[in-house]
Amino acid sequence: MLRKSSINDCSLIQLPKVLDQRGNLTFIESERHVPFAIKRVFYLYDVPGGTERGGHALKTVPQFIIAMSGSFDVIIDDGGEKKTVHLNRSYAGLLICPYIWRELNNFSSGAVCMALTSGYFDESDYIRTYENFLKAVAE
Repeated sequence: MLRKSSINDCSLIQLPKVLDQRGNLTFIESERHVPFAIKRVFYLYDVPGGTERGGHALKTVPQFIIAMSGSFDVIIDDGGEKKTVHLNRSYAGLLICPYIWRELNNFSSGAVCMALTSGYFDESDYIRTYENFLKAVAE
């Protein structure tokens, strides 16, 4: 079984920025800028005001979340401690470790949230209720 993560294992990672008068460029390289091989990318957009996303934890798959446009808050929770991280720059992202509950809220108008993961979608890797999450981290 994997070691249960702490919110202190999660970190804000600054990505490379190439400044140019014609427009700036940021890039992400697998296993270089994120500490895993990228197998899946997905993004959230057109999130209605007041809506929350996330509300789950993953057992084995780390996630890297970036505000590609606009801003939103990510609440991370290890079952004992919670922390809110405000994302609002396309050149920085939040690494979320396995066994960390995450909720996303406070989306600005036009916000786009992109997530990179180390695994393909697998429903069995998800912990979908907070009650089950608390049981899992207590084991």
